[in-house]
Amino acid sequence: MSTPSTVHDVYREAALQPQPGLCCTTSPVWELPGLSIPKVMIEMNYGCGTTVHPRDLVRSPQVLYVGVGGGMEVLQFAYFSRRPGRIIGIDAVDEMLAACDRNLREAAGVNDWFDRGFVDLRRGDALSLPVEAGTVDVAAQNCLFNIFHDDELRQVLREMHRVLRPGGRLVLSDPVCEHHVPEHMRQDARLRALCLTGAIPLADYVTRLTDTGFGTIEVRARRPYRVLSPQHFDVPRPIPVESVEICAITDPVPADGPCVFTGRTAIYYGSTPSFDDGRGHVLAVNQPLAVCDKTATALLALGRDDLFVSESTFFYDGGGCC
Repeated sequence: MSTPSTVHDVYREAALQPQPGLCCTTSPVWELPGLSIPKVMIEMNYGCGTTVHPRDLVRSPQVLYVGVGGGMEVLQFAYFSRRPGRIIGIDAVDEMLAACDRNLREAAGVNDWFDRGFVDLRRGDALSLPVEAGTVDVAAQNCLFNIFHDDELRQVLREMHRVLRPGGRLVLSDPVCEHHVPEHMRQDARLRALCLTGAIPLADYVTRLTDTGFGTIEVRARRPYRVLSPQHFDVPRPIPVESVEICAITDPVPADGPCVFTGRTAIYYGSTPSFDDGRGHVLAVNQPLAVCDKTATALLALGRDDLFVSESTFFYDGGGCC
């Protein structure tokens, strides 16, 4: 990290004394049969969404979680695997690792199914992960990447790509911002550490992922997150910040470019049972089909009057054209 002392200080303090609301989590806490989450984990849930999605977690995958916080999400990941060492948790702050370990031991006392050995906690930095190449099925981070400046962000994405197996998934939750954030605020190390001013536009975020070599991008959710207001910050007008949940998959990048799903849907409503676009997409009459952005653009270019293509909803829950 470019400002290790500031970032470490913020999260060292947050480890030693839980700070509810440090990040404004916008997703409800999972309520699953037999899962009891200690209160301290919820208080230390320093994220802006969730990275735990059951459809990523079939067949007990090897999971890597970077920036463990209070341990809530590593516990949730362990709920789906329940095998020794299947969850690797990485953090650069010793105090946070110690707090996470304590919280996991408390969780073991209130969850009969959970064993502390399910989670392998390691000290390490996102810029150089202490994990062998090609050994991880699902890598995840929550409200971490926005802390990094651009060159560092490219490096941490390369690291995530390196440790993933072919077809592996990088699951992310981060703030994004479509408005200009004043440079003096972007350079403020503490504001970046608090996940307030390092957000970049969603399109730029997706480009960083595809430039790294991820062939499929799923934008799964997009929600309001924070407002940087003149009453509290040195800004000329209110700046809304959103949070997004994204899954980037280590598929090969197709010859015509990556498949980026932003929640667009195509519906054929013609007089025949189906429509074949000649590019591998068959649409049954009056049956919605999720399509990636490049397929949506190609379908619109056909100029048909029996084909509807929606705008981006920024909600995608699987299936689709590719």
